[in-house]
Amino acid sequence: MQPRRIVLTAVMSALLVPAALLVALPGRAQESVADAARKAQATKKPSTKPVPVFTNDNLDTVKGAISIVGEAPANQPGTPDKDKAADKSKAPATVDKTQAKGEDYWRKTFADARKKLADDARELDVLQREYSLKQQQYYSDPNMAMREQFSRQDLTESKTKIEDRTAVVAADKQSISDLEDQLRQAGGEPGWANP
Repeated sequence: MQPRRIVLTAVMSALLVPAALLVALPGRAQESVADAARKAQATKKPSTKPVPVFTNDNLDTVKGAISIVGEAPANQPGTPDKDKAADKSKAPATVDKTQAKGEDYWRKTFADARKKLADDARELDVLQREYSLKQQQYYSDPNMAMREQFSRQDLTESKTKIEDRTAVVAADKQSISDLEDQLRQAGGEPGWANP
C-alpha cells in the first residue's frame, strides 16, 4: 500500500506543480486581444486614396456600365439622347418641387388618403351586411314575395353597389401605393408615410 501512495503522490505533484507555476508567475503579463487590435490599427497605414462619392451631378462621368434593376431604359446605351438638355433643364424644377413638399405635406397627404380608404372600407362593410340581410329577408306581402322571388332586383342592386365600392377601395389602396412611390422618388423619408 505504501508504494501506491508514493506513486500517487508523485503523479499528483507532477500535475499540480506546472499549474501552480503558471498562476504564481504574474510578472509575465499576456497581451489582451483588445491591446493587440489597437496596436494593429495604429500600425496600419491610412488610405491616401479618397473614397469616390457618386451624386446625380457626376453620375454621367462614370466610366463603364451601371447595373440598373427594373425596366430597361427607352434609349440603349451608346445612342445619343436628343432630350438630354431638356432633361437637365427639368431636373432643377423637380428638385424645387420636392423641397417645397416637406414632412408636413407628405404626412397630411397620407393621412387624407388613409382616411378616405377607411371611410370607403366602412361603407363597403355596411353594404355587405345589408346584402346579407336582404338575402335572408322574408316578405309578408305575398305579391311582393312573388315578385322578388323571381327577379331579386333588390339583391342585384345591392350587389352592383358592393362591386362599385370594392373598386373604389381598390383604387384607394392603389392611390396610397402611388403616393408611397412618389414619396420615394421625391427623396422623402419612408417614415413620413406612417401615421
